[in-house]
Amino acid sequence: MLTRRVIPCLDVDAGRVVKGVSFVNLRDAGDPAELAALYDSEGADELVFLDITASSDDRDTMVDVVRRVSSEVFIPLTVGGGIRTVDDMRRMLEAGADKVGVNSAAIRDPELISRCSKEFGAQCVVLAIDAKRVVNPALLRIPGEEPRLAEAPWQVFTHGGRRPTAVDPVKWAKLAEDLGAGEILLTSMDADGQKTGYDLELTAAVSENVGIPVIASGGAGEMEHFYDALETGKADAVLAASLFHFGEMRVAEVKSYLAERQVPMRGA
Repeated sequence: MLTRRVIPCLDVDAGRVVKGVSFVNLRDAGDPAELAALYDSEGADELVFLDITASSDDRDTMVDVVRRVSSEVFIPLTVGGGIRTVDDMRRMLEAGADKVGVNSAAIRDPELISRCSKEFGAQCVVLAIDAKRVVNPALLRIPGEEPRLAEAPWQVFTHGGRRPTAVDPVKWAKLAEDLGAGEILLTSMDADGQKTGYDLELTAAVSENVGIPVIASGGAGEMEHFYDALETGKADAVLAASLFHFGEMRVAEVKSYLAERQVPMRGA
């Protein structure tokens, strides 16, 4: 049986780790390289680094910060934010990333996934999906477009959660797999930072429709939330940020808890 993973996430803005609630009201959480070193020492299975304003600010990912972070860890590192081209992905891999996430640019140009996968291999390509439940399915509103009937209970957002689309996250995940993505990083914007649990319905809907690993993100607040995401949500990995950044839980504690619940874990 494949082991499950516990993954801290570094949301980086202006060179500092930040964390908010549902993508807003950000507060400082520390230096990314220092936190990366801490999580490596605590037994994190992987680390995710997201430059959360690169796409919305229309700038490149902070390569120097990525280099500092990668020099502190000996576990797989995924980097995302502002990746628009094959060359962007190459720069991140050369800076020390093991995997690179695409989001906004892939919505505009899905073939970006294929080009990156052919160049570097599917194992290097992560599709990040930021999804939010549709408030009124009968009146989906997209800026610049007429209101329409929503296709699905959720819609994908781009540019760090700032721009809504009419894209169904389940269909998008399936297409991304067909195009060559090797993993899905699925974030519930509704649950993000709320500490009330992952969106299990959304997570299961995506996990059950793709054959590649799905990382559940957004909503962890208690130990059982991690277990629920893996078992009920069918995720392959669980990601958390503020719980770890502000010392409410330790990575090792979560892994021990999951191992006690008979979830196969690395080093637990």
